[in-house]
Amino acid sequence: MSSKMLDVTDTDFEAQVVKSDTPVLVDFWAPWCAPCRMVSPVVEELAEDMKDTIKVCQVNIDENQVVAQTYDVRAIPTLILFVGGKVAARMVGVRPRADIEKEIQAALK
Repeated sequence: MSSKMLDVTDTDFEAQVVKSDTPVLVDFWAPWCAPCRMVSPVVEELAEDMKDTIKVCQVNIDENQVVAQTYDVRAIPTLILFVGGKVAARMVGVRPRADIEKEIQAALK
C-alpha cells in the first residue's frame, strides 16, 4: 500500500516484527477493505512522523493468513503495536489519528 511502510509476510514476520529492537506498529489490511483504505493514509503519516520512535509494517491478510490467525485478527483494519516482540496495544476499525497516537504513546511508556 505504501512505500513508507514495510510489507511483511508470514515468512519474515518474526524477523521484522517479533525480533525487532524497535517497537513495531503492524497494519493488518486487505486490498478490498474500504475501511483499510481510510486508515492507510493515517498510518502512513504516523510512519513518517514517528520514524525515530517506531517501525511501521503492513500485512496483507489475504496473502498472509498464518500471521493473521496467530494474532487473532478477526476484523480489519487492525493495528497491533509490538514492543519487545509482545503485543502492547491493539486497535480495531477506523480510528482518528489522535486516538491511534494516544494508544501508541500509552503503550510505549
